[in-house]
Amino acid sequence: MVPKIIKNESDYEAALDRINALMDAEPRTPAGDELELLATLVELYENKVHPVDLPDPIGAIKFRMEQQNLTQKDLIPWIGSRSKVSEVLSLQRSLSLSMIRKLHEGLGIPGEVLIRQQGSPIQQVTEGIEWECFPLAEMIKRRWLPAFQGRLSEAKTQAEDLIRKWAAPLGPDVRLPALFRQHVRAGSETDGYALAAWRMRVSLLALDQNVPKYQTGTVTRDFIRDLVRLSYLDNGPLLAREFLLKNGIHFVTEEHLPRTHLDGAAIRLPDGSPLVAMTLRHDRMDNFWFTLCHELAHIALHFNGEEMEAFFDDLDVMGNDAVENDADCWATEALIPAEIWQSANLGQRPSLRKIIDFAAFLRISPAIPAGRIRREACNYRIFSKLVGYKQVRKLVA
Repeated sequence: MVPKIIKNESDYEAALDRINALMDAEPRTPAGDELELLATLVELYENKVHPVDLPDPIGAIKFRMEQQNLTQKDLIPWIGSRSKVSEVLSLQRSLSLSMIRKLHEGLGIPGEVLIRQQGSPIQQVTEGIEWECFPLAEMIKRRWLPAFQGRLSEAKTQAEDLIRKWAAPLGPDVRLPALFRQHVRAGSETDGYALAAWRMRVSLLALDQNVPKYQTGTVTRDFIRDLVRLSYLDNGPLLAREFLLKNGIHFVTEEHLPRTHLDGAAIRLPDGSPLVAMTLRHDRMDNFWFTLCHELAHIALHFNGEEMEAFFDDLDVMGNDAVENDADCWATEALIPAEIWQSANLGQRPSLRKIIDFAAFLRISPAIPAGRIRREACNYRIFSKLVGYKQVRKLVA
């Protein structure tokens, strides 16, 4: 036969028959060259149509046990206990990523074999992340990991597996802290792992919300002014949430984690829709409205490109960060335009009556001008009755 590209099973069978006939051919002869060429063509066809699958991970473990004369007891250092070893080998328990790493290091089984569950694609293993550094104790306490019922010590040994499964709805990239593109306005003691866990939590909460598709350019100063007028009503924060959701902007609240000191965040979700998340760390009306407008400013100013996916803000921190200063100025102007604020001259000898009358004129909560006066004067003892202490959480948390 004349050697040719093998395109179907008939060509394949004919090539195998010809190879069988040429098996005794001497190398570097016409028959030997034909045999070598046919063997190459057959290999190419087999790799394309009949690829050799990776071995089953449990089969690979058992093969290595047989090679090294190991018993189930010998696997305890890598899998964890006699019962776990039995469950893994009998397919009653899946290999955790912690087990996979230890088996790879201890028995020399290739990682791509162990990671792959039979019939499923290979998972990505991300280096450089210390999964046990996530605030697992607090996450368990808050019931963020409902499928886990064990002790903290067990959670630490399964940390990577637990967190990956918990955050799986967010997609393969957003759940990996090393891949986050984010801007953080916070103190030097911020815990990056706690920040990542909080981000995952609020993003998962947002996925449960049914909102229309967000239209780029929705958030303008006029949009925020319409929003802020809702502050004039007793249930303003609740109405603000509904207003945002109806405009394609997710809104959730979740208490900050220790060592994050967050007030709020603006986050771009995997589908591109924006999320405003707030901690209500300072349960006051003035703080609620300023934080909300600050995060919306990030969406208006900084979500048009692909540079950043998230902005995290501790608004007690002051500095020379141009991005945050822009958001502060934009939010301040949207809440009360500079021209109106200057003409009111509230900074000079402000009084309770003046503030209330000014707020009524603008149809906004008096907490907003009162909070601004306190902030500009750096005096947080004045007008405490106007800023709405403990009035927000009971409405939206």
